[in-house]
Amino acid sequence: MVHHHRYNLLKKGGDEEAGTLVFLYYRRRRPNLLSVLFLSLLSCTFILAPHLFSASSYLSHLCSFGVQNEGFVGNIDVNAPLCSSIPNGRICCDRSHFRSDICFMKGDVRTHSPSSSVFLYSSKSNNGFISYVSSMIDDGEQEEHDELQHEKIKPYTRKWETSIMDTIDELDLISKRANLGVHHPCNVIHNVPAVIFSTGGYTGNLYHEFNDGIMPLYITSQHFNKKVVFFILDYRNWWVMKYGDIISHLSDDPVIDFVGDNRTHCFTEAIIGLRIHDELTVDSSLMRSNESIVDFRNLLDRAYWPRIRGLIQEEEQETVDKKMSRSPTSGSVFDHQARKPKLVILSRNGSRAIMNENSLVKTSEEMGFQVQVLRPERTTELAKIYRSLNSSDVMIGVHGAAMTHFLFMKPGSVLIQVIPLGTEWAAETYYGDPARKLGLKYIGYKIMGRESSLFDEYDKDDPVLRNPSSFTKKGWEYTKKIYLEDQTVRLDLRRFGKRLARAYYCITGIHPQSSLSSDSNFNHGT
Repeated sequence: MVHHHRYNLLKKGGDEEAGTLVFLYYRRRRPNLLSVLFLSLLSCTFILAPHLFSASSYLSHLCSFGVQNEGFVGNIDVNAPLCSSIPNGRICCDRSHFRSDICFMKGDVRTHSPSSSVFLYSSKSNNGFISYVSSMIDDGEQEEHDELQHEKIKPYTRKWETSIMDTIDELDLISKRANLGVHHPCNVIHNVPAVIFSTGGYTGNLYHEFNDGIMPLYITSQHFNKKVVFFILDYRNWWVMKYGDIISHLSDDPVIDFVGDNRTHCFTEAIIGLRIHDELTVDSSLMRSNESIVDFRNLLDRAYWPRIRGLIQEEEQETVDKKMSRSPTSGSVFDHQARKPKLVILSRNGSRAIMNENSLVKTSEEMGFQVQVLRPERTTELAKIYRSLNSSDVMIGVHGAAMTHFLFMKPGSVLIQVIPLGTEWAAETYYGDPARKLGLKYIGYKIMGRESSLFDEYDKDDPVLRNPSSFTKKGWEYTKKIYLEDQTVRLDLRRFGKRLARAYYCITGIHPQSSLSSDSNFNHGT
């Protein structure tokens, strides 16, 4: 099906080009009748001429696309994404995905930030026909008709959400003929491709920063092996600082603010927009070298370990300065307690907080875990969070953006997600399924009505408690207001203890001795 679609695109570019380009140049003026008749006859001559020769000759011309020497058609991979290979002087936009658009420009590519534009200058003419038609146009209209192709794109990965896409800056991608001179001389010439994307939208929410930004950036650019430069729309300096460790492992060049840098940057290739596969996912079947979510996590490992080693050295120095007897750690700060499996509790304040968190800590310790309560803030250095979770065996958290930190866990670790009322679909889609793809052992804990703060606000027979789906299906606003903003959790520790025991067994192969795990069927709990 993909191959057939691409063949149709080539066919349109091949035998219809002569006819359609006439009207491209004349789309803003009303020609006289004689001109229409003349150009129509000329167009038909170009279109029908191949029929005067053999059928094989016609098909050869049809599939050549006018770029016989560029290896475009002959090297097409039928499983490759649309626009994965284009000839020089072309703009190709793949708008087939419901999540995002992505455009490719190849040739003489130049940025022009004052007009929010990227230009592609093309000197190529097909059989001299374009040049002949353009020569018939009045000199006063030459600039207007110098434009060969014009695309618009908002390079952000949530194109189905109109409200948020309305906040994203739009770029004009314009292909022009270069034979009359180039109007934007190069100030900076790059010998590597450019990738242009936006850090606007939901940036500021950890889930969206990874799902809509960092992971699509990895998917789109990792095959360049760091030989690429990133241009950012809706530039945020804090975002560049926060994710600098990751970005430096995707590009050797500094990030450029598209709007703030008014210089004309020149390339031979540019990608505008990012590819995205699914929620917090890298689909290996869609990657050039079959990279997966595990490969993405390995990138995180390489990105953060230099800083983690620095943190360890700082702690070792503090140990020496305080004349403490504890020997230096070789990995995690908790390595000296490695005889116990490490459990990290992601703590929340406000909505969806665990109200009996202290009791949960005590219960976990009694079961045999060494417990760390982690309270990430917006300003918390990601390397420090990565260090804690990379060295953990189990992570517990309530459904929410902070669960994105499961990406920092080692494959084979256990993730326990506490699922408040009304969040079952989102919990599974955004975190449960992606966690399994990473190789984590995932346990979803669906709370009972009595474990929710909503139990004290609504009658026990109210649909809010008994049938949350009747509200969530009404839309996001209902889910957000009732189940995300106004709900906290008080865990039934006897019931939850069975999940803790299951996690303990998964890590150690030993059944814990805590009385909370006495149910012989705990290993089959959900």
